[in-house]
Amino acid sequence: MGILFLSLRSCEVDRRRLHRLRCSVKDYAWGKIGSDSLVYRVYAVNSDGQIDSTRPYAELWMGTHESGPSYLEDDADGVTLRSWIAENPEALGDRVLEKWGCDLPFLFKVLSVGRALSIQSHPDKVLAKKLHKAHPNLYKDDNHKPEMALAYTQFEALCGFIPLQELKSVIRAIPEIEELVGSEEANQVFCISEHDEEKVKSAVRTIFTLLMSAGPDTTKQIVSKLKHRLHMESQERHLTDKERLVLKLEKQYPDDIGVISAFFFNYVKLNPGEALYLGANEPHAYLFGECIEVMATSDNVVRAGLTSKPLDIQTLCSMLSYKLGFPEILKGSRIRPYITRYLPPFEEFEVDLCDLPCGASTVFPSVPGPSLLLVLQGEGRMSTDASADEISMGDVLFVPADTEIQLKSSSDLKLYRAGVNNRFLYSL
Repeated sequence: MGILFLSLRSCEVDRRRLHRLRCSVKDYAWGKIGSDSLVYRVYAVNSDGQIDSTRPYAELWMGTHESGPSYLEDDADGVTLRSWIAENPEALGDRVLEKWGCDLPFLFKVLSVGRALSIQSHPDKVLAKKLHKAHPNLYKDDNHKPEMALAYTQFEALCGFIPLQELKSVIRAIPEIEELVGSEEANQVFCISEHDEEKVKSAVRTIFTLLMSAGPDTTKQIVSKLKHRLHMESQERHLTDKERLVLKLEKQYPDDIGVISAFFFNYVKLNPGEALYLGANEPHAYLFGECIEVMATSDNVVRAGLTSKPLDIQTLCSMLSYKLGFPEILKGSRIRPYITRYLPPFEEFEVDLCDLPCGASTVFPSVPGPSLLLVLQGEGRMSTDASADEISMGDVLFVPADTEIQLKSSSDLKLYRAGVNNRFLYSL
């Protein structure tokens, strides 16, 4: 009996062992080059090999998505985390397994943004299934993609449509918009009240769709006129932040309709430790800086500007919610000494930030769901009842469900934990 108990205990402990991961990297053109990129610096350690320092390093992917899989470091056969989970589904916990099957419901990333990403949105589940079925080469899966960006450095983005009063000011101040969409359509916004939500959405949908659907020759002419006018006016007045941004975007993406459409979106500037979250059908474009990003496990992106990748303007304009107003910025909540939690309104994910001074200790309590841990600064020791590991910058680890983690730093330590949203794990 004693031998059987010890054997069961050993199996239980082994199931809660941490697994180090080797992760995938993306060299999209908008990434930062070589060592200027946080992604490069993390990947250089995580890959443990020689990598090209002249390439752009845009995204580090941590998770189970087939477009950028993670591999178990201690398995010589190159086993992916996804295939390991399929053989060890208990590592996800019962609630996660029942809801999402043998897969991580979230995808964890590091982003290093050197120039603007595309103006884009992510479909809801219904549209994702439709797009994936019709165009599987463009829309890689049938899942939705709510996401959250947590700033590691100063981080800039365009996100959501500006409030109605600001939109009225923009249409008065930017004559090129009226020239593109027509006077009658542009002037719609002056005849409606912000309290009439459906009329507001209808007017913005009409104007934005006309703007984004402009032909290439017309777009080139209007963008050139806008650029010339702003350069002339800059000699007589200080341009606004948005006007300066538009000129910067024009240098990055000449003759692109995204240059003008930027006037329609909120210009968001995050300080380190602030987070922005985005649901389905919300327009956005990351502009500059480095962030930690987490999302539902998906790679579905509908693009409409500021990119050389395929555009789907009709789909994007038809799918947007056209909600107006500045987005909510999450500053996180302290859940225990040294740990701050960012809890968006999505079941699939949350993020904890741990800033641990040299010589300090803390604990990540066990939760009934899986986690991924990313170390971005410093060194320390991570212990569970199954193992103890020295950790340092560039380490990525998979944490099975029901695993308590004890941390002690030997230098100032900064790490991030992505896991399933607590509201889902503990809901009745």
